[in-house]
Amino acid sequence: MRIGLVVPHIFMHRDILPHVIFSPGMLALDLAKGLRKQGIEVILYTPGPVDTAVTNVTADLSYFKQELAGRGDSYLDLLKKHPFTFITLARQVQSELVAKAYQDANDDLLDVVHIYTNEEDIALPFAALCKKPVAFTHHDPFNFLVKYKNVFPKYKRLNWLSISDAQRRSMPADTNWLDTIYHGADGQSLYPETRTRRGYIACIGRIIESKGTHLAIAAVQRYNSQNQDRPLQLRLAGKHYAGKKDSYWLDRIKPEIDNQTIFYDKFISDDESKRQFLANADAIIVPSTFDEPFGMVMIEALACGTPVIGLDSGAIPEVVIDHQTGFVVPKSDNEDATIGSLAQAIENIGTIDRTNCRNDFEARFTTETMCRNHIDAYQKLLQNN
Repeated sequence: MRIGLVVPHIFMHRDILPHVIFSPGMLALDLAKGLRKQGIEVILYTPGPVDTAVTNVTADLSYFKQELAGRGDSYLDLLKKHPFTFITLARQVQSELVAKAYQDANDDLLDVVHIYTNEEDIALPFAALCKKPVAFTHHDPFNFLVKYKNVFPKYKRLNWLSISDAQRRSMPADTNWLDTIYHGADGQSLYPETRTRRGYIACIGRIIESKGTHLAIAAVQRYNSQNQDRPLQLRLAGKHYAGKKDSYWLDRIKPEIDNQTIFYDKFISDDESKRQFLANADAIIVPSTFDEPFGMVMIEALACGTPVIGLDSGAIPEVVIDHQTGFVVPKSDNEDATIGSLAQAIENIGTIDRTNCRNDFEARFTTETMCRNHIDAYQKLLQNN
């Protein structure tokens, strides 16, 4: 079986990927590596070169590079200073990459084309021109952005892979779903600490309002006000967007960072630092207020034996087994009630057996399981075409 794994997002470039939070890109690299390990021939299509052992087909970035050279900018510099120019050039590159994959399939170099990551709306209208079966994976709720929610339902009869059952709720009920395949993580690089330091709750990821960072802060502050004899810290890690129009970081988060109870550990980029950050925490808190389509950080925490406290948003109740691997807290229209429930979950976190967290990770969320499930889906797709 020959799989063309197409990841058209412009962040798929070794000059960009290490400097951004882009879980779909890392998942794609793990999927390509894992499929190859299980005997599948994989061609990975990405805008720029990436570090992978599989065959890597890249787009023509020459005009993009000329634009950068003329301005004296890096890719991320151009994105920050001139986003419209960046996006225009990126869309051209992405379109050419998708066309290349479809052409290779039509030339019988591939058996299945798998369009993977959030720019796949480019690939939708042309899938009918591909002579081999095409599968699609999306990594956000399908109605999260205007550019997606108006177009995806038009193509509900294509072959879709969901990343959670909750994600399906943002598409029509009669969408042609091949399967739900949960993400996986590397259990060898993410594992529990034998002697944890603890004493803090971890909150990691993009620091934006829909991720509920302000709720995490308020919940730990509420817990500490009720448990002054055994206070906990909150350690935040991730990227904020203070340079954008959104003032969330400047107005609601930064003023709370006192380096006594609330700390900011910035962006953690390497695997071992992330492992230690997660494995040494009493719990991680995921107070997302939007419908999380999955939530990669939750399975990374479980791999480290760390319980998860999350709101009942989107896929969080699918990932966290309430009272076994953490607590799923009802999201209330009354924010104060939500904060109180999160604080109560923090108080009860010691009742969770951390061994259960690791065991559940190994049963459901390893990279190997993710890859086996993809192989099954590809085989099903070939049998039906």
